[in-house]
Amino acid sequence: MSGGPFGGKAVLTGAGKSQVGRRLGRTGLDLTLEAVLRAIADAGLDVDDIDGIASYPGPGMPDPGFSGAGIHDVRNALGLRSRWYMSGIETAGQIGPAIEACMAVTLGLANHVVVFRSVWESTAAQQRGGGRASVLFGGGKLPPHLEWVAPYGALSAANWLAMPAQRYMHDNGMTREQLGAIAINARRNARLNPDAIYREPMTMDDYLDARMISEPLCLYDCDVPCDGATAVIISRRDATHGLPRHPLTVESVGPGMFERATWDQRFDLTTMAAHDSAETLWQNTTLMPGDVDMAQIYDGFSFLTVMWLEALGFCEKGKVGEFIEGGERIARDGELPINTSGGQLSAGRLHGMGFLHEACVQMWGDAGDRQASKTPEVVAVGVGGGPVAGSMLLSSR
Repeated sequence: MSGGPFGGKAVLTGAGKSQVGRRLGRTGLDLTLEAVLRAIADAGLDVDDIDGIASYPGPGMPDPGFSGAGIHDVRNALGLRSRWYMSGIETAGQIGPAIEACMAVTLGLANHVVVFRSVWESTAAQQRGGGRASVLFGGGKLPPHLEWVAPYGALSAANWLAMPAQRYMHDNGMTREQLGAIAINARRNARLNPDAIYREPMTMDDYLDARMISEPLCLYDCDVPCDGATAVIISRRDATHGLPRHPLTVESVGPGMFERATWDQRFDLTTMAAHDSAETLWQNTTLMPGDVDMAQIYDGFSFLTVMWLEALGFCEKGKVGEFIEGGERIARDGELPINTSGGQLSAGRLHGMGFLHEACVQMWGDAGDRQASKTPEVVAVGVGGGPVAGSMLLSSR
């Protein structure tokens, strides 16, 4: 359509997902291989066709379960001969490896790249004797932002995000009822997703009566740790002849970061890295927010969805509360359906790549009961929250 940074050469040709659940008792590698092999088969490819591999975050994470497998675990298990590979945590959110895979196929470094993300946080929490908030730091000196908040017991992302959420709601008049529309919409969609963790109905009273975690974020504003993996195949368009799927063109990506990678040092505390990412997304394409049929956007906490809706230009700055009030606009049959799988708030925290997987499934019309009333042709994907973020714009036209 618009050419974009990859000139139409980078496309998605397959997507796969493993079993998803709580305390499955399976290893991270087992789940990862299930998703990867399903994605390869979905693209109509064989393992020997895969010549690139990418993932986030790689090995060495201090929290058990946060990374199910590394790229070399998968390479070794499948015997991949990789012409190109990458992994790492310093990237454009969890979708950063997919953005880099687009660059790799565009440059001819690979023809078919499998990009995956896997977690087994639920089982890991059980193995260590119970759940706890993920703080993602080891021993020794604290990261700079924790030096200021840890003395007050603020060790969780729920605490760190509650502060800008309070500021945004104070400055712009957004109510908890408006914020609750995101969680209720996610649960409504999850009821149609057989793989979702939570499928029970949720009312506004249920939401408002839930215990507070870190004001203004209650239990249902927080995502659900789980075990599972997702994978997609990013291909060079010239290498897709004869494949069964209609290739989805990567029209644009948003890898931008203009300010410090911190939770609390932006010039405007009611914005996040999502705003930087989204700005570069639209700079790289002639498409506009009004062209988007659907958005799959991060909801590690419901307030992050607020940030992405504003950052991507779907409503005026400070007006997200009015945009989502009642939930009609963001419903599956609304003007901008969001998080049709149930997102991470109800379907489970597959940590970013799950949104890209759902975008593919919806655009190929394979979402079953949760398929949007109109199959989307242009979908925006926004992943990450707080200090890191990345975005992608897909088209099937």
